[in-house]
Amino acid sequence: MKTFILTILTCFSLNSYAQDKLQVVSSASMIYDMVKNITGDLVDNKLIVPIGGDPHLYEPKPSDAKLVADADQIFINGLTFEGWILELIANSGTSAIIDTVTIGIDPISNSKYANAYDPHAWMDVGLSLQYIDNIKDAMINLDPANTTAYIDNHKRYKSKLLELDEYIEKRIQEIPEDQRVIITTHDAFAYYGRRYGLQLEALMGISTETDATSTDMVRVSKAIKKFKVPALFVESTISPKIVEQIAKDNGISIGGELYTDSIGGPETEGNSYYNMMKHNTDTIVEALKGEKFSETRYQTQSEGSNLTTYLLIGLILLLLLIPIIMKINK
Repeated sequence: MKTFILTILTCFSLNSYAQDKLQVVSSASMIYDMVKNITGDLVDNKLIVPIGGDPHLYEPKPSDAKLVADADQIFINGLTFEGWILELIANSGTSAIIDTVTIGIDPISNSKYANAYDPHAWMDVGLSLQYIDNIKDAMINLDPANTTAYIDNHKRYKSKLLELDEYIEKRIQEIPEDQRVIITTHDAFAYYGRRYGLQLEALMGISTETDATSTDMVRVSKAIKKFKVPALFVESTISPKIVEQIAKDNGISIGGELYTDSIGGPETEGNSYYNMMKHNTDTIVEALKGEKFSETRYQTQSEGSNLTTYLLIGLILLLLLIPIIMKINK
């Protein structure tokens, strides 16, 4: 009986502890991963846009309003990255503290629209240090009792990101200078290019809400010929069809799949902010050097689909031949 009572009390205690944890919600997976590195298990971390989703195009669900309403702290990127987020927050009636992690960053202006900015600042690992500074300060403000833990976690993570920043700089230097041109689906690499010394060409602008036009396709094709670009890149959150067609038309390869607006799933090489930036760099360097073209999951899916088609055709032919063979044997 005593054992039973102790078990009940322990379960109740653990449940109460879980409920007592602060609820921290992040809009996008890169921010979510940074927050986890700063907070560890001290809080209950939640994510609005699922890993692999496109925050530019995301449509909030009723469950997201509940998630935001129950939050103690919300982290957003800002710079119009999540155009739907402020309405979601307002409609939820949340009393959470909202912090924009890009505060303190001098953003790149949008060349097409006045008073608009490129939101992809995390693509410069140097600027990600401002992200984690803002996260650390917000968590200390929210939960001063764990100040020491947040400071220690921040220090360790900052050291790791500084090493990553240096790694990227060194790797990019391996690409011949006249071949440092990245062509991707949408314009998410401006901060990366500015930091590490690459020229950018993209089919779409800084948001995936607009489609590529025939003018964009002609412009990109001209850039391929001018710079003798050996490979194009697809992005994990965007359909690769247009990029694949341009690569085919120009007789060049797909260099690999890059992570921009989301980290990758658990089974991928881009399953954290650190890993996605390292994967992107390794993929870009090897492809632009012309040494290695990484297979994308889209190609793998296509090959799997083709194999299934061939097997079905073979099975149908076999079924058609069986009656003929039986007649011959008679």
